[in-house]
Amino acid sequence: MLALRLARGSHPLVLLRRLFVAIAAAGTGFLLLSAVGHAAGHAAGHPATADDSLVRLLWCAAPLAATAQFAVSTARTDPAARLQRGMTAAGLGPLRLTLLAAASTALTCILGVLLALLVFLHLRGDLGGSSSAGVDSDLLGAGHPVPLVGALMLLATVPVTAAAATAVSLRPRDETGSTEPEARLRTTPPSGLPWGIALAAAGLAIEAYTSPGTDAPGGLLPLPGRMIGSPPGVLAGWALSAFGLVLAGPGLVHLCGRLLCAGRPGALRLLSGRVLQEDSHRLGRPLGVLCAVASAAYAAVKVYEASPSHPFGPLTALGAAVVLACVTASALTAALESRSARAHTTAALRRLGASASVLHRAAALRTLALLLVLAPLTWTVAEMATLPLVH
Repeated sequence: MLALRLARGSHPLVLLRRLFVAIAAAGTGFLLLSAVGHAAGHAAGHPATADDSLVRLLWCAAPLAATAQFAVSTARTDPAARLQRGMTAAGLGPLRLTLLAAASTALTCILGVLLALLVFLHLRGDLGGSSSAGVDSDLLGAGHPVPLVGALMLLATVPVTAAAATAVSLRPRDETGSTEPEARLRTTPPSGLPWGIALAAAGLAIEAYTSPGTDAPGGLLPLPGRMIGSPPGVLAGWALSAFGLVLAGPGLVHLCGRLLCAGRPGALRLLSGRVLQEDSHRLGRPLGVLCAVASAAYAAVKVYEASPSHPFGPLTALGAAVVLACVTASALTAALESRSARAHTTAALRRLGASASVLHRAAALRTLALLLVLAPLTWTVAEMATLPLVH
């Protein structure tokens, strides 16, 4: 009840972000339901397609993880989840606020998956009438009964995963020195950079070694049939490469800040570099996830162009849209969180005489530095991933 009251009295921008979380949860829930419908439609007549249904369900892990990440980013920027003066006396300490944020996230995702369930049942014709025109019955298993209890249990993974990720991310931490800017600058992440690069290289090697040489059927999945032909090895390689980019993200952002501060920097370069170094922990992981998804999307498009017999399907488009939208929104939300965290520093700079144009140029310089470092790396990883698949 408290979560509902706080949601009703939130700022319109906060409500808009929660609406986007609900939409992402609805898209992920619809993909999960489509996997269940496909399995129900082919269980009796085509037992050999059970592996295909399992692969469809496994590919739902990508939009599920992206939705959970976006939900965590939204919860982190929610003013209701921050400890304010007087909240502890009212019984809302750090632990209660964390549980409240997790409950709000779960409620938002529940609304989304319920919407997905209604749309799924409507398209199948289970709510009365025939199935909607233009929808392939093979995609949703129209005309075949779907186990409602199993479908609801599968849908429950979306709010449970998002709420658990929110609780872990916002859990109370030790405050001894970990939140001070100078402490964050001293405890820099370059140590994760070599490990991340090593994991990305190992993932590319595994993907190249286990990539099959012939195409396999299945054009409705997020990646082409050639990659689906060997799920354990190929998926492990892609997952390892993505995890390597995510792990290296904070180190790469910190490296950008170090490069800006190298030599004899002026005030503009020094300000931009110090901000990137300080915010590397906050910006690194979302940017690493965005780079991993961008490289995967680029590689998938190139492989599809090399195999035109496997066109993009509607579920492919939905899954790609959910993942890309969630990781992009998470990166933008992290940038807004970083800007909010620097509000006192920005105000102090303005009092010292820094003009708005200087601050804007510093922000543009930070963005340019990140693009110059992350864009070539993303393109290189994507190109190396597609070499064994398109040649």
